[in-house]
Amino acid sequence: MPLRVSIITATYNSEETVAETMRSVEEQDYGHIEHIIVDGHSKDDTLDIVQQYPHTATLISEKDEGIYDAMNKGIRAATGDIIGILNSDDIYEHASVISEVARVFENPSVQASYGDIQYVDAQNTSRVTRTWKAGAYHPHSFFWGWMPPHPSFFVRKTVYDQVGLFDTSLRSAADYEMMLRILVKHRMKAAYIPQVMVRMRTGGMSNASVGNRIRANQEDRKAWRINGLKPYFFTLYLKPLRKITQFLK
Repeated sequence: MPLRVSIITATYNSEETVAETMRSVEEQDYGHIEHIIVDGHSKDDTLDIVQQYPHTATLISEKDEGIYDAMNKGIRAATGDIIGILNSDDIYEHASVISEVARVFENPSVQASYGDIQYVDAQNTSRVTRTWKAGAYHPHSFFWGWMPPHPSFFVRKTVYDQVGLFDTSLRSAADYEMMLRILVKHRMKAAYIPQVMVRMRTGGMSNASVGNRIRANQEDRKAWRINGLKPYFFTLYLKPLRKITQFLK
């Protein structure tokens, strides 16, 4: 039996970008995809746009408590063997991304996979502003400020069943905490796919200002603490510094 892949997209007033996201899923050449849209009661034309794409398997539209709450709803609704999350302003790099993911998970020892991403101009997604080349994962990678790009991160559904859902008390670091929980606390095996998998529009609340960066650092520390883990004294200072290399051509 081919592996079924659930892709979760959380939307809220996403009318300007969601069509590109929907098309990038619709155009995938893998035949066993379940696309779940979790909408937070958009006030614009987001739902009308989403409903133009018949490949959508599940549409949930109701108020939520933020993006991580929406992601949790999507995980609960997912019926696939593998789960990935694609934001409503992101797009898959090419039509074989999910085929590559499914191929990696044919190895039963693989519990998670990830690849590289590119940040692109918000208006012109063909203009790359920086590249996040993740590299292979090692047991101490997180201690040296490393993390995989969450838009390229896929896990088996059974992993969420085992480790739980996103911690919604974290405003900007719930994805970091989840990956820390899976890879470091529970020591799940992760496979690196050495290619750009997702184009991600620039922006993000953790990097929007110095104040937000400080709050993000505090949340990162909480992510370690709630998992009973202790980083090196320099770990969370290295984490934002590692982004500098993403701007190097």
